[in-house]
Amino acid sequence: MAILQKCNAAFGCTRPQRIRCQAVQASAVRDEGTKSFAAVAAAGFTALSLLTAAPAVAEFKLPPISSDPNRCDRGYTGNTIGQANAVSDKVLDLRRCDYSGKDLSGKTLAGALLSDTDMSNTNLREAVLTKSYGVGAILSGADLTNAVVDRVDFSRAKLNGAKFVNAVVTGTTFEGADLSESVWEDALIGNEDVKRLCSNPTLTGESRFQVGCRGK
Repeated sequence: MAILQKCNAAFGCTRPQRIRCQAVQASAVRDEGTKSFAAVAAAGFTALSLLTAAPAVAEFKLPPISSDPNRCDRGYTGNTIGQANAVSDKVLDLRRCDYSGKDLSGKTLAGALLSDTDMSNTNLREAVLTKSYGVGAILSGADLTNAVVDRVDFSRAKLNGAKFVNAVVTGTTFEGADLSESVWEDALIGNEDVKRLCSNPTLTGESRFQVGCRGK
């Protein structure tokens, strides 16, 4: 009302009601525009929240087992290209191969597919297993002294009695693995790996002490 009176005094406005009506209409338009913008912004935020709250999870699928009749022989030579990042000119497919009791010491098995591979009591001293896929692999009693166990998936693997003496263990998964009577003396184990190992119920007794688990 004060604005209308000022208008009358300065400009001699004779239709204050009309001016007041226009002002109300303009205010209504602004309010409506504000509400519309708020509604659009809220809808956009909701959509963004849904997208970020439910990210797509890609399913990992292994390729078919190689038909190369000599594929298991490659385990005795290993990879020679880009061993640190598991880059090779050909997939090292050693699935279901039998290396039990064999000597694979010093071999670079980076990026190797080792699921269901039998490496029980195998000599893997100083072997490089960077980014190997060892889900369900059998390494009971295997000797991995001084080996590089970096970003390996040992889910559901049989590692009972395996020796990781002075080995480097980083970014590796042991979910569902059998770690009973495994040896970790002087092993260099990443902090997160210690947590994963200690959460495995099959890691008991002296093995837990060697890994650095707290409590019993």
